[in-house]
Amino acid sequence: LVRFRGRGNRCPRQMAQGREDDGNAPPGTGCTEDVTPASPAIVWFRNDLRVGDNPALVAAIESGRPIACLYVFDEVTPGRWRMGGASRWWLHHSLLRLAASLERLGAPLILRRGIAHDVVPRLVSEFDAAAVYWNRQYEAFAVAQDTRIKMRLGAMGVEAHSFNGSLLHEPWTVKTKTGEPYRVFTPFWRACAQLGLARSPLPSPKRIAPFAHAGGENLTQWRLLPTKPNWAVGFEPEWTPGEAGAHAALIRFLEGPAATYANDRDQLGIHGTSRLSPHLHFGEISPVQIWAAAHNAPRAEKFLSEVGWREFAHHLLFHWPNLPERNWRGSFDAFPWRTDASGLAAWQRGQTGYPVVDAAMRELWTTGYMHNRARMIAASFLIKHLLIDWRAGEDWFWDTLLDADLANNAASWQWIAGCGADAAPYFRIFNPVTQGERYDANGVYVRRWIPEIAALPNNVLHQPWQADAETLSTAGVRLGQTYPYPIVEHGVARQRALAAFSSLRSEI
Repeated sequence: LVRFRGRGNRCPRQMAQGREDDGNAPPGTGCTEDVTPASPAIVWFRNDLRVGDNPALVAAIESGRPIACLYVFDEVTPGRWRMGGASRWWLHHSLLRLAASLERLGAPLILRRGIAHDVVPRLVSEFDAAAVYWNRQYEAFAVAQDTRIKMRLGAMGVEAHSFNGSLLHEPWTVKTKTGEPYRVFTPFWRACAQLGLARSPLPSPKRIAPFAHAGGENLTQWRLLPTKPNWAVGFEPEWTPGEAGAHAALIRFLEGPAATYANDRDQLGIHGTSRLSPHLHFGEISPVQIWAAAHNAPRAEKFLSEVGWREFAHHLLFHWPNLPERNWRGSFDAFPWRTDASGLAAWQRGQTGYPVVDAAMRELWTTGYMHNRARMIAASFLIKHLLIDWRAGEDWFWDTLLDADLANNAASWQWIAGCGADAAPYFRIFNPVTQGERYDANGVYVRRWIPEIAALPNNVLHQPWQADAETLSTAGVRLGQTYPYPIVEHGVARQRALAAFSSLRSEI
C-alpha cells in the first residue's frame, strides 16, 4: 500500500484541503508526505479521452502541481484482445482531438508506446514526478496491471490515485441483498436506480499548469490508420471522433430521435438511435454526463436502460473475468458447434443470401458500426442458423466494430447464444425474412447496403428467391450470380438448431 507513514491513507495536503481519494478505490491508492511543489503529477489517459468530467484530471489539477498528460499505447493486452483495426482508426483521430484540447489548456499530450507497467514508472523517474492519476478500467488484465503499477509506485515513494471515470457505479458497489453480484439485468438496473447518481459531472478545466518536458512519440509512427488499401474510407463521412463530436451526437439525439426512441430504436432504415457507443467506449463522453443530460428528457427511460445494459456488461465482466472466452453457463461447454469455414466467410462478407443479414454485415464493414437490431439478427444467424461458435462472431466484431468493447461484446454475444447471464431463450431463433419485413418494411436499409437487389419490389426484397423470373429479370437480379441463393434454408436451420439445443434443455 502507498500510505502516508503512520496516518492511514490521508496526507497532510489532503487533510488541509478536506479531500481524499474516493471511498471506492481498491487497495493501493494513497499519498506520500515528502513532495516537492515543483514535482509534477502525471495524468495517465486511457479509455477516458476527454477533459470534461474527468475525475483523474480534476484531482491532479487540484493537487496544485504542474501536470504532465500521458497516453500509453499499451501492449500488455492479451493477444486475442489487442485493439482491433477499426478501433485503431478511432483511437488515432480521438488522440488528435484530445491533444488539441489539452494544448489549448496549456498542457501537451505525451505519447508513449510499450507496456504501461513499465512505461509509467519509467516516466515517473524521468520527470521526477510526485504522483500519478488515472481512471480505472475493469478488465481482468487492466485490474492486474493497475495493481502492479501501484505497487511499483509505492516502492518509489510516489502517490498513486485512481478514480471511477467510466461507469455510473463501479462493479463492486452494486450487490444483491446477500452481497452477491447480479446475474439478471432488471434487478441489477433497479438496484442502480436506488443507488442514484454517485456524483454530478465535473466541469472542464479552464487551464492546466504544464510541466516542461521533452516531447513524446509521434502519433503517425504508431501506424494506426489503414493504408493500401484504406478500408476505413467509409468511416469518415459517418463519424466525428473526439469529445466535441461526442457531445454533438448527444445533443442531436436529445433534440431529435430521443422523443421516439422507444418506438424507433429497432427500425433499421431511420436514424433512431444515439450512435454514442464508440464515444462511450473511448471515454470521449461519460455515462454520468449522458445521464445528467438525458434523465429529465421526455420518455428517456428506455434509452437510459441501454446505458444500464452497458453497466451490466461491465458488472458481469468484472465478476466473471472469463466472460469473453468461456460460456457463462457451463452446460454450453458441451454444445455441438459446427466447423463451417465457408459459412463463416459468407457471413463476414455479407453473402448469406438473406438480405437483412447481408446488409448488416456490409454496414459493419463499410462504417465500422451496426445498428443494434441488426446486430441481434446477424448474431442469431451465425449462431443458430449456421451453428457456428459465438466466439467466432465475437472475434469478427472485435476487429471490425469502432465501439468494440470487451464487456459489451462478450455479454451481448453470450446473450444471443443463450449461454450468458439473463440470456435470450434458446428457442428464440430469428427468422431473417420476417425480421427484415418487420424492421425494414420499406426496404430502405437493405437497398442502401445491397444495391444489386435494390430494384426488387418490397414484397420479395427480403426473400429474393421467392420472386418469379420476370420480377428478377426486370430488377436485373440473377440469383447465384449477382446475388447468392440462401446458404441455408431457414426451416431446415431452425430444426437443426432446436435439435442441438434440446440436448442441453435440462440445463438451460
